[in-house]
Order: sequence, then structure tokens, then C-alpha cells
Amino acid sequence: MAAITAPERTAAQHQSLLHFVGQGDWSDQQVLAEVRELVLPSIERHGEIEAWIIDDPGFPKKGRHSVGVARQYCGQLGKQDNCQVAVTLSIANHHASLPVAYRLYLPKEWATDRPRRRKAGVPKEITFKSKPAIALEQLRWACAGGLPRGVVLMDAGYGADTDLRTSITDLGLN
Repeated sequence: MAAITAPERTAAQHQSLLHFVGQGDWSDQQVLAEVRELVLPSIERHGEIEAWIIDDPGFPKKGRHSVGVARQYCGQLGKQDNCQVAVTLSIANHHASLPVAYRLYLPKEWATDRPRRRKAGVPKEITFKSKPAIALEQLRWACAGGLPRGVVLMDAGYGADTDLRTSITDLGLN
């Protein structure tokens, strides 16, 4: 984006875009809702929603100052290493998928380190939640919001969580 929007000053534009995204005062939920309203009809023209996909992508990071960075499993690397992890919920059919919920996972070591949280600007209301607990919140939100339903797909790490599986059944999802 930086090279396209300011080819003569790409490095400076890249920094400006990072600042805009990182410091922007907007609601992630509202942005995702706007994207969903624009994109979902196009996806559904190719068929009904068939799946709700729970995932936890990892983003490799150096250092320890980015919020949530810890030594944890990173799927992108296929091993444990320094990374951030997010819990996501996407809806999909055979044509496309669309992320509808996204939350950065805050490991316990971050959740309990007040000076580190304060320095990074982590709001007080953000507390530790396991990845399955975050996924369940996202599923409950999607059900309450009337999103078109599909079969819930998740990897074995989530499938091993009995409370999550039971709650999925209680929500009327497969």
C-alpha cells in the first residue's frame, strides 16, 4: 500500500500507515461489521454459508514489547517461538471465507504483568481468557447476531475442550 500510495517516499508512507492502523480510534467490531455487510452478499451469491471456522493464527515477532508476544505455538512457523496469536471466527462456503470475529490472545504472563500492560496500553477490562473461551464468546456473538449458520470447524486443540464442545451443542450448532 505504501508503494502504491506514495512511490517517491515509500518508507515514510509505510511508517505513516503503521501509525494510522496502530493508533486509529475506531472499533474493530464496527470495521468487521462494515466489511461483512459489503462482502457477505457476494459470497452468498455462490452458495449458502456451510462452515464456521475457529482458528488461531500466529504472527512471528521479535522482542517482547508488542502486546501479547510470548513464546507460544506459531502455526506459521510450525513450532513454538516468539509470536502473537489471535483467535478468529470465519464463515465460509466453497467459494470464499470471511473473518467475522477477531481477538488478540493475551497470555497469562501478559495478563498479570500490570506495568507491562500499562506501558503497552492494554485496557484494564481485558483479562486472561483461554483460546477456547474466546472462541466460545465469538460463537455466542455470531449466534446472537443471526449470522448464517454452518458446521463449526476447529483443530484438535479446540476439539479437546469438553466445555467448548458441549457449549457448541447447547447453541444448536454442529
